[in-house]
Amino acid sequence: MSRPPAWHWQVLLASGLGSGLAPRAPGTFGSLAALLPWWLLRPLPAWAYLAVTVLVFVLGVWVSERLTRQPGSEDPGWIVIDEWVGLWLALFLLPQGWPWVLAGFVLFRLFDIAKPWPVGWADRSLGGGLGVMADDALAGLMALGCLQLVALWLA
Repeated sequence: MSRPPAWHWQVLLASGLGSGLAPRAPGTFGSLAALLPWWLLRPLPAWAYLAVTVLVFVLGVWVSERLTRQPGSEDPGWIVIDEWVGLWLALFLLPQGWPWVLAGFVLFRLFDIAKPWPVGWADRSLGGGLGVMADDALAGLMALGCLQLVALWLA
């Protein structure tokens, strides 16, 4: 299923408010679109930021499961809610400044595309909505780990 089914709120959520419908590089466009809600989330206390991220992850699993039930639609490119969660994880507790945001974006996309272990394992081994969401969440956590190590080293 290369294109989404008829429009409804589930498709709007799964496609990252339509950002996943870009004709090329929908994951990158979805990640770029995730920066606006991230900008609104970042002033929240850490617990609230994580609560929103976990809620969107759970919603993403549910909606992805519903939208990928048809054969041949395991992880269609237009579903980018997983990129939103992955990027939000990568940018969690980020030091101030756009260089950090750019580094988080690049690292997240690198891990999402290259799929090193355990990202690749999750992509190949987990199915359904959890499979759609888990590899990007792991890529985001890997980027978060790298960014936090660099921030600690620079401190």
